Formats: sequence, structure tokens, C-alpha cells
Amino acid sequence: MNLLLPGIASAFLITFARVGTLIMLMPGIGEQSVAPRLRLAFALLTTLVLFPTVRPLLGGTEGLAGPRLIGLLFGETIVGLVLGLSVRMVLAALQTAGVIISAQLGLSYAMTVDPSQGGQQVAIGNFLSLLGITLIFATDLHHLAIEGLARSYEVLPPDGVPAFSDALTLATRALARGFTLAMQISGPFIAFGILFNLGLGVLSRLMPQLQVFFLAVPASVLVGVLILIGCLGVMMGVFLDDMGRYLAQSVGR
Repeated sequence: MNLLLPGIASAFLITFARVGTLIMLMPGIGEQSVAPRLRLAFALLTTLVLFPTVRPLLGGTEGLAGPRLIGLLFGETIVGLVLGLSVRMVLAALQTAGVIISAQLGLSYAMTVDPSQGGQQVAIGNFLSLLGITLIFATDLHHLAIEGLARSYEVLPPDGVPAFSDALTLATRALARGFTLAMQISGPFIAFGILFNLGLGVLSRLMPQLQVFFLAVPASVLVGVLILIGCLGVMMGVFLDDMGRYLAQSVGR
């Protein structure tokens, strides 16, 4: 029995390398506002649940030592990092959309502390990010994320360092998807900004004595906030639909 304990501990540590890294980056659970002990406890509990499934993929317990153990730990950490960052890149579409919307409305100067990741971000971006995380839990999309973590062992079994070309391709696709989603969410405000500035240009030509700047700033904020209130449900629906498709693809549905 004593001979088996080091092998079991090594197998559990290898499983925790992927699960723990991904949990620390998972939206909602991996936020800085969540206590580190809670994140660690959730990662250990998830590892304990997945351990019976992962252990047969590691082969015999006598080989989990030395260079092979170090290679597996490094590879599993890289896999968890790539998977977690890919989901983060899609979620970052809300923050990117907030930056675009703020630029169109003239609210880029309205900065607040991001409660999820820290640092100064635009207020609209923080609002959209917090709303998106809340809706992810409300619609049970986090269940798909946890299922995707379990299914990742079928696609990427623990057999060493993964191919960096595959990891780069996954990250690039996630980044492109996040930016495309941000443009789709902020599309109404881009159209509003173009039409509004075009109208101001025509108005300044027709009435040169009019102080366009003093008229444009409050008008753009007022009309933009009204558009945000009217389009918020559609914007978040587009985000949840795309996030759901992305997570469903990750679990092979």
C-alpha cells in the first residue's frame, strides 16, 4: 500500500495541474473578487471528482516520477492555461464592446475599478462584464464549462507537452471570435456614432455660429444611453448565444 501512495499522489497532482489552472481562469469563479481559498477549494473538489477518470489515462503509477512527472505537470499546466485563456478571450468581448460604446458616446473618460480583474476600465465595459458573468450563472452556462473541462481529457489526454501550433491556433481563433462578438454587440452604437457625427458636420456647415461641441456632448450621451437601455437585452442575448455555442463546441455537442 505504501508503494502505491506516491503514484496516487503524483496522479492527483497531475490532474490538479490542469483543473486548477483552468479554474483560476474560469469566468465568474476565477475573478479576483472571489476569495483564493474558495477558488482553491473548488479546484480541489473538481479534481477529486475527475481523478478516477483521469488516472487510467496516466498508465502505471510506477512511471509517474522523475522527468516524466515534470513533463506531465508542465504539459497539463499549459493545457489548462490555453483553455482558460481562450474562454477569457471570448468573455473579453464585453469589455472591448464597452470601450467601443464609450468612445462613440463620449464617455471614454468615465473610468471605474474593474471588480473582476482589477485596474481602471471604462464604466460601461465593467457594467457589461458583470452583467455577462451574472447571466452565465443564471443560464447555467457554467455547467457547460465544467463539462468541457471533463471532455478536454478525451481531446487532449495527458501525454506530455502539447503541440504549441495547436495551442496558438486555438488562442488565435478565440481572440478573433471575441473581437467579432465585440463588434456585433457594439454595432448599433457604431452606426449611431457615424450618423450622429455626420449630422453634426452638416449642422455646423449650415449654422457656423452654433457651438456644436456644447450641443454634441450632452446629446450623444443622452441618446446613447437611451439606445443602450433599448438594446441591452438584444446585446446580452447575442453574447449568451455565442458563448453557449463556443462552450457547446468545446464539449463536442
